[in-house]
Amino acid sequence: MTSATSSSIVPVRRALISVSDKAGLLDLAHALVAAGAEILSTGGSAKAIREAGLPVTDVSDHTGFPEIMDGRVKTLVPQIHGGILARRDLPAHVAQMEEHSIAPIDLVAVNLYPFEATVASGAGADDCIENIDIGGPALIRAAAKNHDHVVILTDPAQYAAIIENLSADKGTTLQTRRTLAGAAYARTAAYDAAIAAWFAGQRDDVLPERLSVAGLRRESLRYGENPHQQAAFYADGTTRPGVATARQVQGKALSYNNLNDTDAAFEAVAEFDRPSVVIVKHANPCGVASAETLSAAWDLALRCDPVSAFGGIVALNRTLDEDAAARIAAIFTEVIVAPDATDGARAVLAKKKNLRLLLTGALPDPAEGGVVVRSVAGGFLAQTRDNGRVAAADLKVVTKRAPTERELADLLFSFRVAKHVKSNAIVYVRDGATVGIGAGQMSRVDSARIAASKSGEAARAAGQTQALTHGSVAASDAFFPFADGLETIVAAGATAVIQPGGSIRDDEVIAAADAAGIAMVFTGMRHFRH
Repeated sequence: MTSATSSSIVPVRRALISVSDKAGLLDLAHALVAAGAEILSTGGSAKAIREAGLPVTDVSDHTGFPEIMDGRVKTLVPQIHGGILARRDLPAHVAQMEEHSIAPIDLVAVNLYPFEATVASGAGADDCIENIDIGGPALIRAAAKNHDHVVILTDPAQYAAIIENLSADKGTTLQTRRTLAGAAYARTAAYDAAIAAWFAGQRDDVLPERLSVAGLRRESLRYGENPHQQAAFYADGTTRPGVATARQVQGKALSYNNLNDTDAAFEAVAEFDRPSVVIVKHANPCGVASAETLSAAWDLALRCDPVSAFGGIVALNRTLDEDAAARIAAIFTEVIVAPDATDGARAVLAKKKNLRLLLTGALPDPAEGGVVVRSVAGGFLAQTRDNGRVAAADLKVVTKRAPTERELADLLFSFRVAKHVKSNAIVYVRDGATVGIGAGQMSRVDSARIAASKSGEAARAAGQTQALTHGSVAASDAFFPFADGLETIVAAGATAVIQPGGSIRDDEVIAAADAAGIAMVFTGMRHFRH
């Protein structure tokens, strides 16, 4: 229950400033001095304020106790924490402050040692540990707990509102103090989560007993998957190239679905070494191709399913050039994401005002680890990223006929695509390009049929009489429980199949492949994607 006293404006008579990030520091200090506040400070913060010609008292002079242990102990003293934690509306607290000569502190501005940045820089263990802040979190938590009387600032972005409060209200309002207290606990929680994650990484404990997930909101989105759902975009502080690190060059704001689909497309295109294009619709690839140029790859990817490509997301694994940009811009496209784009490409796309262009500077590493989190009722599931890949040496030929060199290359390509298609997934490929994709069906047979049917539609759109799947290879993300799925693929014209194997009916499936005269290889690895 908030008392009448604590609900009123609280003037700032004394402020404690101890910040590693000096942005906005002097603006805040000037406002405090103008409001008649005494400033207590430490180290570099005190030096910067003093050099600006403003009055400042060193914390060690205020407490009568010097900074010791290379600055590890400077604010962890009763004169500081008593001044922050004391309730001004309790006579006993006020009496104890007077008895022990503890002066009240009404504002605390602290930002923490840059632990996350130190880890991201690749620093050694000693440097990382030295950048674990102890006094900072203690000050933040103390001030936030006593927010009825104390305002806590943990980010330079918060200074402007307080400066305005000091000018307009001659103090801080309860609503402001309460809002900043919540932000303070969120900051220390994220900080501790980063430290816990680092320690877990030091002992190779990818999924520790307690898993903390923290993110910084980058933007509030208009809505989620549907207009009645709220949504926001958070960055987790990692440096994996992608939507969270990308620079948006042009176009309107990204939606929840845009971000989700762009992430799926960019992770998929990073799988391939040659110039490649991935077109995604509703988180599933609808066209994937590699070629000598991005333009050629685009033409092949679009051929796979030109209907679904309309309004899709396009990802490229090379710098976008002018010719490829012109080809992509010829159809309605929501987002293009690439490591970079030439000036000519940007000029072409600038004519499409609503088209979003994202540049990431680099590609994600498909072999990199990491943890993927998904919410469920009452908790969340966590697993390592699917960074599994198979090479030719990993394959086991299980049929009488081995794949040809061309088939082998397409088989490996198709299995990489299948990794990024929702299960059950069937992917037909010919000459480094998808020619049919069946995704997300309850039956693997249905996925095979849908992919073949769409291939026929694409062939007719291209003016061909023969389905694109004729002479292709096919990938299945998981084993065939019965031979009917394989038989559907054979009927579509595929000449080789790649699948994980491991069904109790593998012998039946192999026999069906031999009867059809096709080649089949087992990977021993599946790629479910739900």
